[in-house]
Amino acid sequence: MNISKVITPAGISLDLKGKTKQAIIEELLDLLIVTEQVQDRTAALKAVLEREAKMSTGMQHGLALPHAKTDTVTRLVGVLGIQRAGIDFHSLDGQPSTLFILTLSPLSRTGPHIQFLAEIGRLLSNQVLRDRLLQATTQADVTAVLQTPVSP
Repeated sequence: MNISKVITPAGISLDLKGKTKQAIIEELLDLLIVTEQVQDRTAALKAVLEREAKMSTGMQHGLALPHAKTDTVTRLVGVLGIQRAGIDFHSLDGQPSTLFILTLSPLSRTGPHIQFLAEIGRLLSNQVLRDRLLQATTQADVTAVLQTPVSP
Protein backbone atom coordinates (compact mmCIF):
# COMPACT_ATOMS: atom_id res chain seq x y z
CA MET A 1 0.00 0.00 0.00
CA ASN A 2 1.25 3.46 -0.88
CA ILE A 3 0.81 5.46 2.32
CA SER A 4 1.39 8.78 0.55
CA LYS A 5 -1.74 8.15 -1.55
CA VAL A 6 -3.79 8.10 1.65
CA ILE A 7 -1.95 10.92 3.45
CA THR A 8 -1.40 13.75 1.00
CA PRO A 9 0.58 16.96 1.69
CA ALA A 10 -2.71 18.82 2.33
CA GLY A 11 -3.43 16.30 5.09
CA ILE A 12 -0.24 16.98 7.04
CA SER A 13 0.05 19.34 10.00
CA LEU A 14 3.55 20.01 11.32
CA ASP A 15 2.34 21.96 14.35
CA LEU A 16 -0.73 20.57 16.09
CA LYS A 17 -1.91 22.86 18.88
CA GLY A 18 -4.08 20.45 20.90
CA LYS A 19 -3.14 19.65 24.49
CA THR A 20 -5.62 16.80 25.04
CA LYS A 21 -6.52 13.58 23.26
CA GLN A 22 -9.87 14.96 22.09
CA ALA A 23 -8.36 18.27 20.95
CA ILE A 24 -5.78 16.41 18.83
CA ILE A 25 -8.45 14.16 17.32
CA GLU A 26 -10.62 17.16 16.47
CA GLU A 27 -7.70 19.03 14.95
CA LEU A 28 -6.81 16.03 12.79
CA LEU A 29 -10.45 15.56 11.81
CA ASP A 30 -10.58 19.21 10.75
CA LEU A 31 -7.75 18.48 8.29
CA LEU A 32 -10.03 15.89 6.69
CA ILE A 33 -12.87 18.40 6.62
CA VAL A 34 -10.73 21.09 4.95
CA THR A 35 -9.59 18.60 2.31
CA GLU A 36 -13.26 17.64 1.79
CA GLN A 37 -12.74 13.96 2.60
CA VAL A 38 -15.40 13.67 5.33
CA GLN A 39 -19.11 14.27 4.75
CA ASP A 40 -20.23 14.70 8.38
CA ARG A 41 -17.78 15.97 11.01
CA THR A 42 -20.07 15.24 13.96
CA ALA A 43 -20.66 11.61 12.94
CA ALA A 44 -16.97 11.07 12.16
CA LEU A 45 -15.91 12.54 15.52
CA LYS A 46 -18.43 10.33 17.32
CA ALA A 47 -17.08 7.22 15.56
CA VAL A 48 -13.45 8.04 16.45
CA LEU A 49 -14.25 8.88 20.08
CA GLU A 50 -16.35 5.70 20.48
CA ARG A 51 -13.46 3.64 19.10
CA GLU A 52 -11.04 5.43 21.39
CA ALA A 53 -13.28 4.76 24.43
CA LYS A 54 -13.02 1.00 23.79
CA MET A 55 -9.23 1.04 23.85
CA SER A 56 -6.70 3.81 23.43
CA THR A 57 -4.97 3.98 20.08
CA GLY A 58 -1.88 5.44 21.72
CA MET A 59 0.77 2.93 20.74
CA GLN A 60 4.37 3.32 21.88
CA HIS A 61 7.42 5.36 20.88
CA GLY A 62 5.31 8.54 20.65
CA LEU A 63 2.90 7.20 18.05
CA ALA A 64 -0.91 7.36 18.19
CA LEU A 65 -3.19 5.94 15.51
CA PRO A 66 -6.76 7.11 16.17
CA HIS A 67 -9.07 5.46 13.67
CA ALA A 68 -12.64 4.42 13.03
CA LYS A 69 -14.98 2.96 10.49
CA THR A 70 -17.76 5.30 9.41
CA ASP A 71 -20.01 5.96 6.46
CA THR A 72 -19.01 9.62 6.54
CA VAL A 73 -16.23 8.65 4.10
CA THR A 74 -16.42 6.84 0.78
CA ARG A 75 -12.87 5.47 0.82
CA LEU A 76 -9.92 5.09 3.18
CA VAL A 77 -8.68 8.55 4.20
CA GLY A 78 -5.94 9.69 6.55
CA VAL A 79 -4.06 12.65 7.92
CA LEU A 80 -0.86 13.05 9.91
CA GLY A 81 -0.06 15.58 12.60
CA ILE A 82 2.92 16.35 14.78
CA GLN A 83 2.76 17.85 18.26
CA ARG A 84 6.39 18.04 19.30
CA ALA A 85 5.78 18.76 23.00
CA GLY A 86 3.78 15.54 23.26
CA ILE A 87 0.48 14.85 24.98
CA ASP A 88 -0.92 12.07 27.13
CA PHE A 89 -2.76 9.77 24.72
CA HIS A 90 -2.92 6.87 27.20
CA SER A 91 -0.23 5.07 25.22
CA LEU A 92 0.76 1.47 25.82
CA ASP A 93 4.20 2.54 27.07
CA GLY A 94 2.86 5.43 29.19
CA GLN A 95 4.93 7.96 27.23
CA PRO A 96 3.56 11.14 25.59
CA SER A 97 2.51 10.90 21.95
CA THR A 98 4.03 13.26 19.37
CA LEU A 99 3.09 11.64 16.04
CA PHE A 100 -0.58 11.22 15.22
CA ILE A 101 -2.16 9.52 12.24
CA LEU A 102 -5.94 9.62 12.03
CA THR A 103 -7.59 7.32 9.53
CA LEU A 104 -11.21 6.66 8.64
CA SER A 105 -12.65 4.03 6.36
CA PRO A 106 -16.15 3.08 5.23
CA LEU A 107 -18.04 0.56 7.34
CA SER A 108 -18.33 -1.75 4.34
CA ARG A 109 -14.57 -2.00 3.69
CA THR A 110 -12.30 -3.95 6.04
CA GLY A 111 -9.14 -4.80 4.10
CA PRO A 112 -7.67 -1.37 3.24
CA HIS A 113 -8.15 -0.07 6.81
CA ILE A 114 -6.28 -2.96 8.41
CA GLN A 115 -3.60 -2.99 5.72
CA PHE A 116 -2.99 0.76 6.16
CA LEU A 117 -2.68 0.51 9.96
CA ALA A 118 -0.27 -2.43 9.62
CA GLU A 119 1.83 -0.56 7.06
CA ILE A 120 2.02 2.60 9.18
CA GLY A 121 2.89 0.53 12.24
CA ARG A 122 5.67 -1.23 10.36
CA LEU A 123 7.05 2.02 8.92
CA LEU A 124 7.00 3.92 12.20
CA SER A 125 8.44 1.10 14.26
CA ASN A 126 11.72 2.44 12.87
CA GLN A 127 13.23 5.01 15.28
CA VAL A 128 15.20 6.75 12.49
CA LEU A 129 12.03 7.36 10.48
CA ARG A 130 10.13 8.62 13.55
CA ASP A 131 13.01 11.02 14.24
CA ARG A 132 12.95 12.20 10.62
CA LEU A 133 9.24 12.97 10.95
CA LEU A 134 9.79 14.94 14.14
CA GLN A 135 12.58 16.91 12.44
CA ALA A 136 10.50 17.62 9.33
CA THR A 137 10.02 21.29 8.54
CA THR A 138 7.85 20.91 5.43
CA GLN A 139 5.02 18.71 4.25
CA ALA A 140 7.37 17.48 1.51
CA ASP A 141 9.80 16.24 4.20
CA VAL A 142 6.98 14.21 5.78
CA THR A 143 5.86 12.84 2.42
CA ALA A 144 9.42 11.70 1.69
CA VAL A 145 9.49 9.74 4.96
CA LEU A 146 6.10 8.18 4.19
CA GLN A 147 7.45 7.00 0.84
CA THR A 148 10.35 5.14 2.45
CA PRO A 149 10.16 1.47 1.42
CA VAL A 150 9.15 -0.82 4.28
CA SER A 151 10.32 -4.42 4.48
CA PRO A 152 7.74 -7.02 5.49
